[in-house]
Amino acid sequence: MSPYGAAKAVVAPVTRVVWPQRVEGAHLVPEDGPVILASNHLSNIDPLFLGLACSRQVRFIAKKELFDESTFPRRLLSRALKLLGPVSVDRRPGQSSQEAMNNSVEVIKGGEVFGIFPEGSRSPDGRLYKGQTGLAWLALSTGAPVVPVALTGTDRILPPGRRVPSFNRVGVRFGEPVDLSPWEGKADRAKARRESTDAIMAAIAKLSGQEQISRYASSVKAELEK
Repeated sequence: MSPYGAAKAVVAPVTRVVWPQRVEGAHLVPEDGPVILASNHLSNIDPLFLGLACSRQVRFIAKKELFDESTFPRRLLSRALKLLGPVSVDRRPGQSSQEAMNNSVEVIKGGEVFGIFPEGSRSPDGRLYKGQTGLAWLALSTGAPVVPVALTGTDRILPPGRRVPSFNRVGVRFGEPVDLSPWEGKADRAKARRESTDAIMAAIAKLSGQEQISRYASSVKAELEK
């Protein structure tokens, strides 16, 4: 058994006792070869549940918020993520968005599973916000299939401001790969990136049942913080 498999064998049973999970459509993730998992984003702990639901190791772009150890429960969640080792594409201070994307391309071209939250930031109110087109650039540049994913319930476990996680059921639903053939070979065109990203977001919305908002989550959160 690989170190990742051994770690998952320890973390998964404990996590599923505390937060029962209903996983649907996991068979839609290809058993081998590169694939992008594009998910809605409700909580900082989303990578943990997405990683546990997938039979293959999932790698993400790391955010410092994922490793917040300000409280004991957050420390446990942070260390569970580190133990599983899914967050391996580092977003270093001073690193440009393009550098992060180039590192992501390396992961995908290496035949691995890459997880991404195209909203770029957690939803401030549970609705599904506009996707950032870096997702489309990755997909169209590499030719990797994009499997849409819908998470439910994670926003109620450890919402902003809460110090102790609550016990709640979590749902992870995988969908059929999104057909991006209309935009094949057009990664360098802004219109193609926008349209293909919108197609992926529509597929996520269909799985999650969330209301779609044609604004970026980051801009809405900035307004709320004023």
